[in-house]
Amino acid sequence: MNKKIIFSIFFLLLLEIPTFSYELYGNFVQGGLIKGKVAPGTNVLLDNNPIKVSKNGLFVFGINKERISDVILELRHNSKKELIVKKVQKRKFIIQRIDGLPPRMVTPNEKDMKRIREESKLIEKAKLNNSDNTFFFTDFLKPVNGIITGRYGNQRILNGKPRRAHYGIDIAAKKGEPVKSTAKGIVILVEKNLYFTGGTIFIDHGHGINSIYSHLDTVLVKKNQLVNEGDIIATVGSTGRSTGPHLDFRIYWKNIAVDPELVLKN
Repeated sequence: MNKKIIFSIFFLLLLEIPTFSYELYGNFVQGGLIKGKVAPGTNVLLDNNPIKVSKNGLFVFGINKERISDVILELRHNSKKELIVKKVQKRKFIIQRIDGLPPRMVTPNEKDMKRIREESKLIEKAKLNNSDNTFFFTDFLKPVNGIITGRYGNQRILNGKPRRAHYGIDIAAKKGEPVKSTAKGIVILVEKNLYFTGGTIFIDHGHGINSIYSHLDTVLVKKNQLVNEGDIIATVGSTGRSTGPHLDFRIYWKNIAVDPELVLKN
């Protein structure tokens, strides 16, 4: 076969190989948050399930704390597709003991449990909010100045009794210290006295990303209010299940809690 024909076949084969332009930001670790960008019109599947992609190609997803399997992304555009496989780095989480809580806050009675179940429905509905906003595609601001006293993934021992892991970070601060919005977003839930989290605010940043602020003393925003990064939304308190003034700060992608320390800008 002559060289010209061989070169033509090789060139045609190259044309058959789909090449996608994409960008990925974040750490592929347990509790990581990944932000991505693809060409407009590209569909993105995570573990064979489609995820929301904005008109200009932005998307985001979280990695579960317990995940050990590879992350498999599939990009599809027209009739072409490309697979991206990323290993998830395992982490070690420590045990944290917290004593001095009121017994009912560790082992609620039946009346308390009824209230907790009703509040859980409200919270789960807010977590599943999946708006088209793209405010998530930015750096996230630390919401209050203070020392981090509780970290993501810590196994909690409350009054000597094992409980589930912590899915946010605790930032110790004086009562009344201002709490700021971590990023631009829409307030989707405002509650002044939930059983476990006391004063609580959810802010929607788009595509399933919500920031959650708990144990608040004073709430300064209303539902459906647009807030900008750094806006004061509340003050630090010790409401709900708490042993002292602090902010419990969390970031969720739908029902998956991610590690805020991996997301917050330095």
